[in-house]
Amino acid sequence: MMNAGTTGLVAGIALGFAGYFGGFWAFLLVLFLGAAGLIVGLVVQGDLDVRTRRQR
Repeated sequence: MMNAGTTGLVAGIALGFAGYFGGFWAFLLVLFLGAAGLIVGLVVQGDLDVRTRRQR
């Protein structure tokens, strides 16, 4: 398992490459998909409980 610092470093490098080679819209796409992947990963891991957020 990677810790939060390593995960942030990898995400930053990926966003940097997307911004440099793909432009601004590629940067935003990678940022959005990365955030979606983070949320799904936290739900699967059990660190984020979606049921409590949906009851409001």
